[in-house]
Amino acid sequence: MKSRMGYEVVVVGGGHAGLEAAWAAAALGVRVALITVNPERMGMMPCNPAVGGPGKSQLVAELVALGGLMGRAADAAAIHTRVLNRSKGPAVQSLRVQVDRDLYALKAQEILLERPISVLRGEVAALWVEGGRLVGVRTVDGRGIPAKAVVVAGGTFLSGVVWYGRRSRPAGRQGEPPARFLSQSLREVGHTLRRFKTGTPPRIRADSVDFGELEAVPPEVPPGSFTGNPGPYAQRLPTWQTRTTERTHRLILDNLHLSPLYAGDIRGIGPRYCPSIEDKVVRFADKESHLLFVEPDGLSTSEVYLQGFSSSLPPELQEKMVRSLPGFSRAVVQRYAYAVEYDSLDPTELTRGLESRLLPGLFSAGQVNGTSGYEEAAAQGLLAGLNAARYALGLPKVHLGRETGYIGVLVDDLVGRGTDEPYRMMTGRVELRLLCRADNADERLVPLAVAWGLRPREDLERVRAKYERVEAELRRLQALRVEGVSGLQWLRRPGNTYEALLERFPTPTPLSQEEREQVEIRAKYAGYIERQERLRERMRDLEALRLPEGLDYPRVPGLSREAVEKLSRFQPRTLAEAARVPGIRDSDLTALLVHLRREG
Repeated sequence: MKSRMGYEVVVVGGGHAGLEAAWAAAALGVRVALITVNPERMGMMPCNPAVGGPGKSQLVAELVALGGLMGRAADAAAIHTRVLNRSKGPAVQSLRVQVDRDLYALKAQEILLERPISVLRGEVAALWVEGGRLVGVRTVDGRGIPAKAVVVAGGTFLSGVVWYGRRSRPAGRQGEPPARFLSQSLREVGHTLRRFKTGTPPRIRADSVDFGELEAVPPEVPPGSFTGNPGPYAQRLPTWQTRTTERTHRLILDNLHLSPLYAGDIRGIGPRYCPSIEDKVVRFADKESHLLFVEPDGLSTSEVYLQGFSSSLPPELQEKMVRSLPGFSRAVVQRYAYAVEYDSLDPTELTRGLESRLLPGLFSAGQVNGTSGYEEAAAQGLLAGLNAARYALGLPKVHLGRETGYIGVLVDDLVGRGTDEPYRMMTGRVELRLLCRADNADERLVPLAVAWGLRPREDLERVRAKYERVEAELRRLQALRVEGVSGLQWLRRPGNTYEALLERFPTPTPLSQEEREQVEIRAKYAGYIERQERLRERMRDLEALRLPEGLDYPRVPGLSREAVEKLSRFQPRTLAEAARVPGIRDSDLTALLVHLRREG
């Protein structure tokens, strides 16, 4: 049965990647449908109800700059905010926003429907391909839904299986069925699928926890936000901390045979940087305890979330483990931890616009591309949705270069290097992190957002005016004489602050708090910023050296055997991309450069 109404873009999945994809595509004025099994669950947070943190808050700041919805929803639903790494430099300072889980989903759905997006209930069974061309999707109830472009954002649902101990059942996450058939359709297109694994901790009844035994972490005052508009509940609740004990570790070590991972039942590869509690105890056997974070699921929910206590051990053992923790001796587990195993695509089979190299018009985003985390999923969703709309409109696809920020690095890592485990964004992955801070995401990306149709022109005018005021103030400080040096040199001295300088030399132009922070950062870190600017120029030089399409690498003199194999597989477009392929050495790059000059 063929649906009467066609769409230009169909998004499969209502998680964080799917919402951003539909939202971005609709910004370009195309007809968009989002298909999900349960529309009431769109935007839900199956793991920790928090947004941001190291490497992740930078992604959200870039989403905000590009016109995405995640930052707006997080601010509206915030119940606790804190800036992490505040004692370090601005490149790694990261906002983390604890949200009301149910309120976040509600706000995300409300924002989504500000644009004319059709939300359809159903399970997609297959890509609809005719004559080698993508023409839409087919659902399990027999519908054929026409579309010019499709974004697959299936999260952990593709052939998903959840594990409680050594017992498993088909599910995409707790209480929800998996996507049963879509994996096979992707294989038929030619895509390679792998099994990955992730997990979530138990939820504990809040009235069974002795919070007096826990260390409280109050929310910051004033509260932080991604959009500059903290929500009404952002200072409402504290979070808490506890630690594992010797008894916790003994319970785990004595029962590893009950873990589906250690027993060999789970084939999927889990995230190295977000391990289960049993992984932590085994891998870090020298540690007497591990820090855990106790966080509320919401303003009025009866649950707290035990971050850092992800597990796939059996429920009866989880109860003993939880009660071995300080403050949890009488704890009642309301929802047990579990592991989920699922199919994901090989991201090296995608373009930098997140389009399939095998089937034009097919895009993908989120955990199906091998990533871990809400923020990584949302960032991909925006890019995939934008490019799906551009494809439908006959416009050239776009991408974000590595030098533009965290989203560019995320996609470049996935597409250029691939991943053999769920990929997590970290500040250490970004070479130019001092230039690509969360606080200057608007300067870097609003011009692109406006050019791509994601934000109105007046937003760019406001951003330009903001940074013109910042630059004017920097010029004023350079002209000042303070204790025998310029105002900028004085500000770079340890212990000196811009606020103290303003008390002595008030600025004639009122500046916002954001603008004052920009002045101080640019003044204090000028030398480091200049150094990174030079690094960016070198990266651009390498990007300008393009490699011929279809280059016969075995015929390039001087390449190592590993370089021939890796370069033939990844087919980098530039010398910069070749440099980022795992296993490529400086001598291989020199051989390529010599070959290019000889052939040029």
